[in-house]
Amino acid sequence: MSNEEIEKPEDNQEQETANDSEQQAQPEAEQDTAKLLEDARNKADEHWNELLMARADLENMRRRHARDLENAHKHALDKFVAELLPICDSLELGLSAAHKDEATLETVREGMDMTLKMLLGNIGKLGLEQINPEGEAFNPDLHQAVSMQPADGVEANQVISVMQKGYAFNGRVIRPAMVVVSQ
Repeated sequence: MSNEEIEKPEDNQEQETANDSEQQAQPEAEQDTAKLLEDARNKADEHWNELLMARADLENMRRRHARDLENAHKHALDKFVAELLPICDSLELGLSAAHKDEATLETVREGMDMTLKMLLGNIGKLGLEQINPEGEAFNPDLHQAVSMQPADGVEANQVISVMQKGYAFNGRVIRPAMVVVSQ
């Protein structure tokens, strides 16, 4: 055999080996692409599930907030009503005591005074303040002048009598005091 003949089969073997490696490389590339595609699909599914869970959480939070708001509106005055119940009890006791034969005008007055003090104390706990400006300077933010009268020994623009007390709730005037002011 000549050198050429010996070299040719080796060349053929090299070509066949190269062809085989190309054929093997092609399926490996396809496998890599398929793997990347599968990973991308898995990641997309994962993100989709996260989105659905986030939407469900948001919807649950919205419902819970609506329920809490409804309960807050429903029970907003619970504390106020609870503070008024002892006053109702006191008024009922006072009425039943006033109807008894041994009741006197003085005991009825004392009972009414105690009930009024109880009322003012209980509503004071909730932030309601009484405005009683007798003897103070007239303040148009807190008082409403019903009339002006000349008064001896009193400076001008002083409250000389209160016709109706005013009320403020948490610092905001609900009803101004109706007053008579000196000229």
